[in-house]
Amino acid sequence: MAAEIIDGKAFAAGLRSRVAAGVAAMKEAHGLTPGLAVVLVGEDPASQVYVRNKGRQTVECGMLSFEHRLSAEASEAEILDTVARLNADPQVHGILVQLPLPAHVDAEKVINSIDPAKDVDGFHISNAGLLATGQKAMVPCTPLGCLMMLRDRLGSLSGLHAVVIGRSNIVGKPMAALLLRESCTVTVVHSRSRDIEALCRQADILVAAVGRPRMVTADWVKPGATVIDVGINRIDAGEGKTRLVGDVDFDSVAPVAGAITPVPGGVGPMTIACLLANTLTACARANGLPEPEGLAA
Repeated sequence: MAAEIIDGKAFAAGLRSRVAAGVAAMKEAHGLTPGLAVVLVGEDPASQVYVRNKGRQTVECGMLSFEHRLSAEASEAEILDTVARLNADPQVHGILVQLPLPAHVDAEKVINSIDPAKDVDGFHISNAGLLATGQKAMVPCTPLGCLMMLRDRLGSLSGLHAVVIGRSNIVGKPMAALLLRESCTVTVVHSRSRDIEALCRQADILVAAVGRPRMVTADWVKPGATVIDVGINRIDAGEGKTRLVGDVDFDSVAPVAGAITPVPGGVGPMTIACLLANTLTACARANGLPEPEGLAA
């Protein structure tokens, strides 16, 4: 039996609709409009497209959108000054510094200069620590989106064995922390793990986040498992063309899994939708208001 395809694009559209409703309710009841500020340094084409999409979707949800574009030669001090001004701006409830930053800039220093309450990417060391210790935190958008889709398909995750492939600070580690909080049994595998295939075959939930195209094949997957493919890899499609594939070999895994996210159209659309959800949540927290239901981890 072929796996159920988890439609991240449709799920993200529904989430954005709920965010827009929450924004409208906040405006009507409290006269508040959540604001999201994005800092873009340099001219990276992919980053420019991503920032443009964020800005458009922010406005479509009824939020304020602020863009701060700096040249690739901007000094670290200039970037830190921009973040400091946004930290102090009451109209800004969420701040995102688009990565990657130029090589002369200490990205970690910049990220940790963001007010943790406005860190809607969830990368600040304070938010990472709060999440790791099971406390209320701003949660990184991609793991949050994965968790939302898992809850939607499986309901309670308690007692399920989840295997996360990859240990990055952006996806792997926070994903493992979220799954632990859901009372899963969690295994994190990585480049130094022994017999990764056997470990993955034990998983009721398999999350692949390593950036290696089609690494996960059918013999890695337990029949009926739910497979979340975070990878976005561009490969040669011949005749000078490229195409996107995930970390999972979709064609071989889909007949084995119980459910699977495609690439594209799976996890990817959830990232911006969760960024908007985090901004609305941040605005509610900043103003001592009840948080909108179903938007936070």
